[in-house]
Amino acid sequence: MNPNASRRHFFKSTGAVSAAAMLGGVGAGLTACGGDSNAIPEDPLLALTATQVVANIKNGTLKAETYMAAMIARAKAASGLNGMIFLNEAEALKAAKAVDAAKTAGTPLGALAGLPIVVKDNINTKDMKTTAGTPALRNHQPKKNAPSLQKLIDAGAIVLGKSNLHEWAFGITSTNFTLGTDQSGAAARPCKNPYDNSRIPGGSSGGTAVAVSARFAPAGLGTDTGGSTRVPASFCGIAGFRPSVGNGAGNGRRYPDAVTDVLPISTTRDTVGPMARTVADIALLDAVITGGTVPTAKGLKGLKIGLPSAFWAGLDDSVKPVAEAAKKKLADAGVVFVESSTADLADIMTLNGNISFPIALHEPIHAIPAYFASVDNAPARTVKEIRDLVASPDVAGAFSAFNDDVSGSPFNEATFHTAYVGIMGAGGGRETLQKLYTDYFAVSGVECVLFPTTLLAAPKIDPVKGSHTLSYTVGGVEQKDKDTFGTCIRNTDPCTNAGLPSLSIPAGLTAGGLPVGMEIDGPLGSDANLLAIGMGIEAVWGSIQAPAV
Repeated sequence: MNPNASRRHFFKSTGAVSAAAMLGGVGAGLTACGGDSNAIPEDPLLALTATQVVANIKNGTLKAETYMAAMIARAKAASGLNGMIFLNEAEALKAAKAVDAAKTAGTPLGALAGLPIVVKDNINTKDMKTTAGTPALRNHQPKKNAPSLQKLIDAGAIVLGKSNLHEWAFGITSTNFTLGTDQSGAAARPCKNPYDNSRIPGGSSGGTAVAVSARFAPAGLGTDTGGSTRVPASFCGIAGFRPSVGNGAGNGRRYPDAVTDVLPISTTRDTVGPMARTVADIALLDAVITGGTVPTAKGLKGLKIGLPSAFWAGLDDSVKPVAEAAKKKLADAGVVFVESSTADLADIMTLNGNISFPIALHEPIHAIPAYFASVDNAPARTVKEIRDLVASPDVAGAFSAFNDDVSGSPFNEATFHTAYVGIMGAGGGRETLQKLYTDYFAVSGVECVLFPTTLLAAPKIDPVKGSHTLSYTVGGVEQKDKDTFGTCIRNTDPCTNAGLPSLSIPAGLTAGGLPVGMEIDGPLGSDANLLAIGMGIEAVWGSIQAPAV
């Protein structure tokens, strides 16, 4: 089967969803907030970062219950953003009171004691339903927490609730029709960007990004398959991390979650990922999940960072000046940029495009039944049972691609399996992609690469199709009717097929007030170093203005 022809058919059959869619009052003595002078003024509690929250609870200047109550009140006030599927109000307050009681009793507190987090609703939670935002799983109740989440809970984190997402994480907008439609059939409660409610927050981890950006959770968990922690982070002005995945089967995987712990898409690409307002907060959560230590910010003077041209081409006119200004600040801080070398990742987009579709089409067919095989009294067992009840038009189109080949005839599993094995096996397209990255880092001598996370700032919500087409301007020339998903994930997708770690950092706002994120990717296994670099970068860029929610 011709991958390019099948990719074209996939775009058509899914309503232009990209192939990778298949694949993620304060008391005196309170520690000072960061440099965000524009943080919401009426309640300083809302401006605290996750690191500051746990420090203040530990030193006794902040009650966990006081802080949790403020987050719950804020979540309710911002409910119109549709960032949450379930708010765990009573249990969260109860857990916060227990932290305060332990503090009073002199009991040692965990590294995250009293920290509220939101959890994307495709990650298993034993005390809350895990619905993936899809009707077939409305009453799905796992029996245990996903391992990464359990690590955070064991350290004292408190789950504030389950966050909204693009249905089954099969999209990039988080316009979820499961929450209802109006009389015209349009989405009644799409997830909204806190900076502009007419725009998407990105996806599929849009709800987590909304909660963190709108200041009713200092941190949370998302998942990432083709960009699902980093795209919403970029659109919502926060940081989002995708840890190393390696070969997807344990070799090089940083986080412990398996196919039975998170509702799956791609077994080789899926991963849980932390999201927060600062890289320092992400590093804190990452250290708890991995059992490591929080890195210190890396000095930037003399640090070599690559600027592969393929990721800088075609930027929207509103994003380009923000990206260039961010790059200049780093150069002024002593970063040494490598703009070209013998290996410049010049063929990266073509190579990635050739392998994403077969992986995307093949793995969900086996991964989804594998998840339900581990569930007692599972609400569904097959892909068809899920597909038949899907509410979002673009997601229904994506699921239909499991059953149609390029000619529209019944899906030929043997044909696609052969293509898949060829891509994943020794010498296949995925190995070639990984070697391209390995050679690039070795030849160029850079520790990471830097580029805009997304080509454009957050596009408008499409309440009719959920994810369809968009237009933007490059060099004064309008780019019309571009595939929303493919455009949004162009820069975030390649590293996922190579299994590399990736981090999106807020870099500034467009002239129109929309956030722009910059991404750094590093070699496989360089996660701690990448986070240290990110912490150094955010110290130079500073924080961005909070949304006026």
